[in-house]
Amino acid sequence: MLTFQSKYQVRGIPGFVNRVSLHGRTIDYWAPEGGSDHVLIAHDGQNIFDRKTATFLYTWKLAQTSIRVAREAHLTPPLIIGVFHSSTKSDPHGRGKDLCPEDPFRQGMKATNYVTISAEELHGNKYLQTIFDEIVPEIALATSTQMSPEKTAMIGSSMGGLATLYSAIKHSERFHTALALSPHWVLAGEELVDWMIPKLPMNKEMRIWMSRGTKGLDASYEPFQERADRMMEDLGWNSSRYISKVYHRTTHNERSWASYVDEPLRFWLNK
Repeated sequence: MLTFQSKYQVRGIPGFVNRVSLHGRTIDYWAPEGGSDHVLIAHDGQNIFDRKTATFLYTWKLAQTSIRVAREAHLTPPLIIGVFHSSTKSDPHGRGKDLCPEDPFRQGMKATNYVTISAEELHGNKYLQTIFDEIVPEIALATSTQMSPEKTAMIGSSMGGLATLYSAIKHSERFHTALALSPHWVLAGEELVDWMIPKLPMNKEMRIWMSRGTKGLDASYEPFQERADRMMEDLGWNSSRYISKVYHRTTHNERSWASYVDEPLRFWLNK
């Protein structure tokens, strides 16, 4: 059962953003008045609505942009759910435990670019199961939102990008659009690309977006994203179902992702 914590207003977002908790995890959400028939699930909920909780005091402006893109498409804006990661002072690696694709590391894959976390500590499978079995259904019911996989999308960046792709592998029956910005391939390099890409569901409903910048940490993703793109092409993903874009002069932070998040949102809402 979700526990209400507070509600607050954000410039450019009608009404209120609601803050609730479940099993000690915080979730922020916003819905248009009367509900919606589209649902957008976002990782790293700290950075979605509230500058006070944002990592670098800058949010994705995800709701403001979603409202604008939906109106351009003559659609009701989506319900937006921002799921906070679980890093705390006592558990500073909680985010990695949430967002790391669990199965390959339990099968023996080794991280090459992350603080060492044992496979036994990972709980990404439970994290995703909780999102789909508890968080999203309760919020959809509370906001009179009509849920359907074809109108549900997930979005994340960096480790959240990996979690989004991993969720498409594990829960393709729950949502049909995966928006993975700057997926953190360097976590395990080519081995991770080679494990994940062939497992993405090839059903006709699933659509995938990936992107990267060219500065900072994003610059290191180039060989791995190019490998992912080649594999996607070889597997038969066409441009109506898969888009991969490079955003020059953007880097690895919320300001950069906010600068182009309208494009993956259009990919989802204008299909």
